[in-house]
Amino acid sequence: MTAQSYESPLGIVPALDLTSIDALKRVVESTSDVDGIVEYKLGMHAVLHIGLFHAVRTIRAITDTPIIYDHQKAGADMPDSAKGFVEICARADLKGLILFPVAGPTAVREFVGHALENGLEPVVGGHIPVPDYAVSGGGYMADDALDRIMALAAELGARRFVLPANDTASIRRRSTWMREHVDAPILYVTGIGPLGGSLTDAFAAAEGMAVRRAVIGRRICAANDPREAARAMVDDMMRFA
Repeated sequence: MTAQSYESPLGIVPALDLTSIDALKRVVESTSDVDGIVEYKLGMHAVLHIGLFHAVRTIRAITDTPIIYDHQKAGADMPDSAKGFVEICARADLKGLILFPVAGPTAVREFVGHALENGLEPVVGGHIPVPDYAVSGGGYMADDALDRIMALAAELGARRFVLPANDTASIRRRSTWMREHVDAPILYVTGIGPLGGSLTDAFAAAEGMAVRRAVIGRRICAANDPREAARAMVDDMMRFA
């Protein structure tokens, strides 16, 4: 088995949004020993098709690399659903949960709080890389919603946050905030490739963040050779080492 440090300063996180055991095994077996792959993100599609515990066991048979689960997007539900959701996830040998607690301050407290109580690292966000998500772009979400979510999550003890890679101004501003208000913050960027984000642009915008993660989906998982695709992403990332 292979495993890499969850606390490495720079890292690639393949997003396993796959729908079969064979596809899951193909990507993990190809990439688990690539230097720079520090975590895997297990997605809702894989869990709906395969099952959470089965999917985690399949990965665990190959590698001890930490797994975070993205329920796309947990935290938007009723706050009293947090306890049961987190307790199930805590039994599945996960390291962390991506949470978008956009349902209000109580949702932040419940989802982030229960994650921490159960030994899971909350990776907190609240914005997705689509142009009409926030009110200023024609959407429904308040433009400062993510700022308020991050502030409360940090008060509760969260130190991992996820931002869209295609908005470098947001990354720059919020990275500065994290360095000033969060002890040992860790930034994840997502939406790289087809969704318009660039790993190098996003990491450059987060200059000063000691720990940075790039969540990569199709560019690795849909590649003819996931191993070589992962290595190429690591090469891009290592410009910031």
